[in-house]
Amino acid sequence: MTPFSDTQAAQFAEQLLAWFAENRRDLPWRKGYSPYQVWISEIMLQQTQMERGVIYFQRWMERFPDLASVARATEDEVLALWEGLGYYSRARNLRLAAREIMENHGGEPPQSVD
Repeated sequence: MTPFSDTQAAQFAEQLLAWFAENRRDLPWRKGYSPYQVWISEIMLQQTQMERGVIYFQRWMERFPDLASVARATEDEVLALWEGLGYYSRARNLRLAAREIMENHGGEPPQSVD
């Protein structure tokens, strides 16, 4: 298979974005594409059906509207809200990451691997 030329790649990207704009699902984390909300949705939707994930996401955002609120929460609070999603290590790691970001990165997720 021949790789796309730069022009073909740009045309394909444009077509794909146009299709997405017309056909995307109306999901709560797409309202403003907040990095925090997108991150939470990505973690929640691992091994979770979309409809169920939306319900949990909305409950989560009511209780933990931002990174700081997750970082301040106890593990028990986070796990209680996660109950029913399974794979509880996701919730534990999410809380630990929130604390790390708040304590060592001024509340802003790092912008590079370094």
